[in-house]
Amino acid sequence: MIASGFQSLALCFRLFIQSGVLAESSLGSPGIDELRWLAPVRPGDTLHTEIEVLEVRPSKSKPDRGIARLRYHAVNQRHEVVLSLIINHLLLRKPAD
Repeated sequence: MIASGFQSLALCFRLFIQSGVLAESSLGSPGIDELRWLAPVRPGDTLHTEIEVLEVRPSKSKPDRGIARLRYHAVNQRHEVVLSLIINHLLLRKPAD
C-alpha cells in the first residue's frame, strides 16, 4: 500500500504552513512548477520538508508585493526525496526604511 501523490503533496505543504515562515506576508500563489513524485510514501514513513529559496523579486505591477520561488522536497526517514516541487509565492514586501 502507498499514499496517493496528492496526499503526500498536501502533507508536504501542511508541514510548511505549520512552520509559520510566511504567515505574516503570504498573499497566495500564482502556481506550482515542476511537481514530481520521485518515490512512494508507505505506511509508517516519517516525512519532513526541506525548502530552498530559488529567487526573490519585486512584482512588476505592484511595488508593495513580491514573488518568491521556493523548491520543496519531502524527505522520508531513509533520506530519500519522495516529492519535489517549486511553488511561486506572492508576498507582501516590507516598506523601505
